[in-house]
Amino acid sequence: MSINVKEFKKNAYRITKERGVTALRVRVPGGHLEAKYLTILQEIAEEYGSGDLHITTRQGFEILGIPMDKVEEVNKKIAPLLQGMEEEIGVEIGDPENGYPAAGTRNVSACIGNKVCRVAKYDTTRFAKRIEKNIFPNDYHVKIALTGCPNDCIKAHMQDFGIMGLDRPEYDSYRCINCGACVDKCQQKATGALELVNYKVERDADKCIGCGECIKNCPTNAWSRDTSKKYYKLLIMGRTGKKNPRLAMPFLEWVTEDAIIEIINNTYDYIDKYIDRSLAKEHVGYIVDRTGFQVFKDEVLAEVKLNPECKVAEHIDWSGYKTNKNYSFKKASE
Repeated sequence: MSINVKEFKKNAYRITKERGVTALRVRVPGGHLEAKYLTILQEIAEEYGSGDLHITTRQGFEILGIPMDKVEEVNKKIAPLLQGMEEEIGVEIGDPENGYPAAGTRNVSACIGNKVCRVAKYDTTRFAKRIEKNIFPNDYHVKIALTGCPNDCIKAHMQDFGIMGLDRPEYDSYRCINCGACVDKCQQKATGALELVNYKVERDADKCIGCGECIKNCPTNAWSRDTSKKYYKLLIMGRTGKKNPRLAMPFLEWVTEDAIIEIINNTYDYIDKYIDRSLAKEHVGYIVDRTGFQVFKDEVLAEVKLNPECKVAEHIDWSGYKTNKNYSFKKASE
């Protein structure tokens, strides 16, 4: 059958290696899906597909083995799930029976967050759904992941945007009994940001990563959380891929949720302004490489009101390697 490949992909279907057969990508924002929708996925997989579901690396589902001439029927079957996204999250789907209106921005993934995990700093699913409401539908290729704490179980360092929950610790010296528990844990499990000076604890703000080990291990509650607002670290432009795999680097520290939403929204405007339209697609990290970090920084922070505690990177030197550029091999036999 003849298809418009570009529009077909926008409808969240994959061009597979088997002619006339496709796979449907199902979004699961924040990695959270109501159990009632699993029966819909099962019905589609068994009635139209191969009977299999693949759980993607981004916490979505792919329904495999769907004949391309059955796409319209499948779209009608998946409509209740899209309608649920529209009603629960507030995304603009249009007619749910036409299937997904876009597939460029990858599924927003998240760790389990503080609904379950005792060390997570925030509700990652709720924040992920707020991001989904702001960015979907959109056809630009952007990867976003949320992790509840600096343990980074979701691998936020491999994303275009990695959002990490932080504890901003506050110290009450009158409660401190000089036991050294917080200092020991910070040295063992974190960055050594604490030290005992004149029988009291001093915190190096530049070393502190907001992990909360001091708060968790203090027997007298001398350390507590700043509960006036939620704080995050925003990591940017990590990636895999052929050319230059690299880790995301810190862009903002101790930043608020509202500011992150504004920055992500501004990034889509930045992409629209600078993307190379001669290419089939261009990931945002390569656009940043081409325009330079300072241009990206100026564009995405424009009119964003940052909280006084927020720290902004002056420059970023991304790590990683370029294929055949900064490493070499020789034959094992030599």
